[in-house]
Amino acid sequence: MHFSDLNLNKPLLKAIFEKNYETPTKVQIQTIPLVLAKKNVIASAQTGTGKTAAFALPILQLLFHQQDTNKEQKKIRALIVSPTRELAVQINEEFTDYSKYTKLSSTVVYGGISIDAQKKALKKGVDILIATPGRLLDLCNQEIVDLSSIEILVLDEADLILDMGFIDDIKKIDLLCPNEKQVLLFSATMPSKVVHFAKNLLSNPEIVEVISRKSETTKVKELLYYVPKPNKIELCLHLLRNTIKGNILIFRRTRNGVDNLEQTLLKNGFKVETLHGEKSQNLRQNALSKFKNNEVNILIATDVASRGIDIEDLDVVINFDLPNISETYVHRIGRTARAGKKGTSYSFCSLDEKKYVVAIQKTIKKAIHVVEDHPYALQRKEKAIDLNKKSSTKQKNSNTKHKKGRKSTASKKNKKRWY
Repeated sequence: MHFSDLNLNKPLLKAIFEKNYETPTKVQIQTIPLVLAKKNVIASAQTGTGKTAAFALPILQLLFHQQDTNKEQKKIRALIVSPTRELAVQINEEFTDYSKYTKLSSTVVYGGISIDAQKKALKKGVDILIATPGRLLDLCNQEIVDLSSIEILVLDEADLILDMGFIDDIKKIDLLCPNEKQVLLFSATMPSKVVHFAKNLLSNPEIVEVISRKSETTKVKELLYYVPKPNKIELCLHLLRNTIKGNILIFRRTRNGVDNLEQTLLKNGFKVETLHGEKSQNLRQNALSKFKNNEVNILIATDVASRGIDIEDLDVVINFDLPNISETYVHRIGRTARAGKKGTSYSFCSLDEKKYVVAIQKTIKKAIHVVEDHPYALQRKEKAIDLNKKSSTKQKNSNTKHKKGRKSTASKKNKKRWY
């Protein structure tokens, strides 16, 4: 199938051709006809599957018939709500690219920078607004933004919108829009809370699920390293020096974790940048640009800061801290091995994270290959020590008939790991 088979108009097809896109992705094939038919849609699709174009292209086509309105008279007719600043900027860039042969205009508003320039852009008149929830409500409260003419509302990365605590903001935004509107909800994962949220927001939605959890990970070589938590940094350095090459994205759970690992890697001569929520917008954009332009080859990030960012040619994902939500693991490793390329994920599991591995393997419906041959392997005795801590009181009160003897050399050699 080609984009011309999706009933898109010539100005859009010309813009698509100039971006060197020929064949639509699965999410685009399934979603574009539904949006053009003005259906409400719930779509589950990972970052990098072309989901932005899946809603941007049909929105531009639906709005195309009223594009000749004078700029000063333009009203916002399509609203795309994004949970993060980086994702909002990326979405606006795509709308700008696809609308270049139309008279439709878009702009993006988000926090972390001066509001004055955004006010000026809005006063000039736009057809399409991309916004983060907080800044959008600020502008609505100041009566700079009027949502009464919204025809299409898009919620992108809905699972992250909920994770970041924006549910009340979304409810307020929905009330500021007309009751009669088309609603499109996109999410990388579809946990029960997103399903429940969607049911309350969308009436009679069409469901698009592009790919199963298992097949999302089949193109990625997945490796699991059991390692004591204090030795994770040593293992990371060992692998970076001896095994891992190329462009690398490392995930850590917290901002402090990101900063600490950055300092260690910098001291050891690696070129590193970081992404986390406490960084200013300019610093985050600068870090991302350096990574994309190959000025550095290692980017350390939290899940929230990196969500939705589309990074091409990513060779390796390192799960320095395993996620406590198994769908997040799928989302992380799905950033590599795209467009037919190879990719590898390295996951570090300490004793307290073993339960996450169990949940992840249940989700992806396969066992992750365990690498035992490394200098910092977690031994069975370390599990025993941990269990002894929990039962120390019982042991003190119990009378044992036999004293512990010394283990033979043979028994040590035959000792199995606890995993």
